[in-house]
Amino acid sequence: MNFKTLLLTALLTFGFSTANALAPETEEKEVQVSINDALVPKTVKVGEEVKAVISGLFNNGCYRYSRSEVNHDSANSIHEVSTYANVSQGMCIMVLVPFTREVELGSLTKGEHRVRFMNGDGTYMERTVVAE
Repeated sequence: MNFKTLLLTALLTFGFSTANALAPETEEKEVQVSINDALVPKTVKVGEEVKAVISGLFNNGCYRYSRSEVNHDSANSIHEVSTYANVSQGMCIMVLVPFTREVELGSLTKGEHRVRFMNGDGTYMERTVVAE
């Protein structure tokens, strides 16, 4: 390796590391996202752990799945599922990005249960599960 190549390599390495060090941190925020579909079993055994599979589309490449939260209203047999994603600011690929996740609903008591998949605007998609 000659001196010019070595010098050029050193300058490029220093330049890239300095540029990365000066780049601002991208801030992320968590937002509630909507889903397009949910697969839930029609019937389950009492006490059996129940899972749902959700799928949807993120608006662009800056979205990353974060979590799904389940709130149980045992008195009315309603289970509300809210799904969240982290969104970073900056340059993003501008395409719809599909996602699929498994959500644990827990064990259900005997009877008919309504599972509501909540959107951020107060609307929801509902599925029914019967525990026998």
